[in-house]
Amino acid sequence: MAQTLSMQSRVGRSNQRYGSKGERLVAGIVPLSSDKNYVLLIQSTRRGGWVLPKGGWETDEATAQQAAQREAWEEAGIICKVTYDLGLIEEQRRLDQLSAQAPKAAYYFFEAIVEKQETQWPEQHKRSRQWMSYSQAAQALAGRPELLAALNRCTMHRQ
Repeated sequence: MAQTLSMQSRVGRSNQRYGSKGERLVAGIVPLSSDKNYVLLIQSTRRGGWVLPKGGWETDEATAQQAAQREAWEEAGIICKVTYDLGLIEEQRRLDQLSAQAPKAAYYFFEAIVEKQETQWPEQHKRSRQWMSYSQAAQALAGRPELLAALNRCTMHRQ
């Protein structure tokens, strides 16, 4: 990442990008260990449980990949090298799961190898992180079909 890493998380949605159907554009990372045996999940701040690092693609970011790498830093404290574009994953939540705080979204996910895991990062006070095997992560993400789809598209080892 060429930009300087900030210890401040971005907040609010004033710079949020939206798609042609009004959906919020979200960028995320599937962060893998160098041997691809483990994926790093972080604690969700809204619902508890485990999620992949992800968040809004903002208007000052040229690419979804830049946004995904920023989110990985802010939420998980990791610096990673993107290895694959996992493509677009359409919203998979039911209508009753959508709200003003969690509107309809389109997800752009990238697979990445974690190059550095810092001890201090912007959201360390509200998120923990944990390395998991594929089966542990698949179970943890079972209630989030869009995140499970990203995990299933990645090239990690599924032992």
